[in-house]
Amino acid sequence: MNITQHTLADSLELIARQVVEGFIIGLHKSPFHGFSVEFAEHRLYNQGDALRHIDWKVYGRTDKLFVKKYEEETNLRCCLVVDTSASMHFATKDGSMRKIDFACLAAAGLIQLLKRQLDASALALFDSELKYLSECRSSHTHYRMLTHELEKQLRAEPKQTATNAAKALHEVAEQMHRRSLIVVFSDMMDDAEHADELFAALQHLKYNKHEVILFHIMEGGREVAFDFDNRPYEFVDMETGERLKLQPNQVKDVYINKMEAFRKEIENKCHQYHIDMVPVDLSQSVEQVLYSFLLKRNKML
Repeated sequence: MNITQHTLADSLELIARQVVEGFIIGLHKSPFHGFSVEFAEHRLYNQGDALRHIDWKVYGRTDKLFVKKYEEETNLRCCLVVDTSASMHFATKDGSMRKIDFACLAAAGLIQLLKRQLDASALALFDSELKYLSECRSSHTHYRMLTHELEKQLRAEPKQTATNAAKALHEVAEQMHRRSLIVVFSDMMDDAEHADELFAALQHLKYNKHEVILFHIMEGGREVAFDFDNRPYEFVDMETGERLKLQPNQVKDVYINKMEAFRKEIENKCHQYHIDMVPVDLSQSVEQVLYSFLLKRNKML
């Protein structure tokens, strides 16, 4: 889908609906369900049951497979958390897609999907702090309001605002009192000194019984692979305004190693805290990423 930033900001709801309609036909059941709240009983495992519901402690004692059954809520509550900091305005080389464009369109697509399921949604926006957090509702006017807030982010001029995902996620964890699905769209470009706090915030969400999904959005060419011609450049930090003049080959190997270590650390921590991480490269279309993710999730349920 060839979408300009101007068109996206003006027609986000329509475009998101088209994205969802394109892949919803391929899904045989809903990829999102209400959360299990209280354990009820065990039953014997049947072929085809989700492995994540097996009680492995009972298996260790009895050598038999039992599945946990729960008293379930009927509807899902979902909070879409979008990073709006300056680094999210980084774009592909041709300028056709920024990280904030991808985040807002993917979030709007999930809003459309949740709307079809009559589930309740909330929206959180953050940069150096939590800027906006809506109530969690399922009315049509509420969904329109959330989409309008995303459209405003697409039109907003980039400001030199830092990322403090840790602070924002802690606040979301404290204000989302009922168990919810928390979907985060971010490049996680926090200061290195906030790394431990960032992972503590992710753990805070899991401790409060939320299910967490992280769409980790990066630009694969220049941002990850540092693919620049070997000539003098002036690099400008989008969040601090700091400027640095150099030739890419002077730092390319060190940069790539540090970037790989950063991405690996995010991946390892997500695995440790049982957070479903979806790596995103801006060269991929929103439809491609969402369809692959939802199809995978559909098969797991």
